[in-house]
Amino acid sequence: MNTPSPVFVQSLVPSPLGTLRLLAGPAGLAGVWFVEQQRHAPDPERIAGWTRVSQHPVLDEARRQLDAYFNGRIERFDLPLDLTQGTPFQRLVWQGLLDIPRGQTTSYLALAQRIGRPAAVRAVGAAVGRNPLSIVVPCHRVLGSDGALTGYAGGLPRKRALLALEAAAPADRHQSPPDSSSMRPRPAARTTAH
Repeated sequence: MNTPSPVFVQSLVPSPLGTLRLLAGPAGLAGVWFVEQQRHAPDPERIAGWTRVSQHPVLDEARRQLDAYFNGRIERFDLPLDLTQGTPFQRLVWQGLLDIPRGQTTSYLALAQRIGRPAAVRAVGAAVGRNPLSIVVPCHRVLGSDGALTGYAGGLPRKRALLALEAAAPADRHQSPPDSSSMRPRPAARTTAH
């Protein structure tokens, strides 16, 4: 007997860095992508198969928490996440990303070591790059071993803006997020991963 494929619903929401496509499945939030994402965006045929909704409990809560994140009111997201679309190794890496606190960064090597796969740095980089939950699963907090800003599927200007937003001192948390006009996607200088 064939198991029916899960039903996914989507909505588009504005953010200071561009419109986000949110995706929810039966187990929770399954995707957060910039609509104008540079790499690893969902295939248009897949997007066409996702029902567009104006209201959904998981998507509504994700929208609320993303707004709070961009306005400095929350440190971590508290959402049910559906990571089942990834391989077991990818899910291990994505879980490792969730352990990187706001305002801190790590390297691909340190992340590989943290998840117990120190020889798999390239595979870790590839898994970080395939993270389907931008911002919520903070792949933007991973830098090159030399501290260089490396690739990000949403574009390096967005990665830079997210890191700047998170580095704000507590007294500055109520300032407006960075102006999105300076965050136009440009070709990335380096292309490794998120």
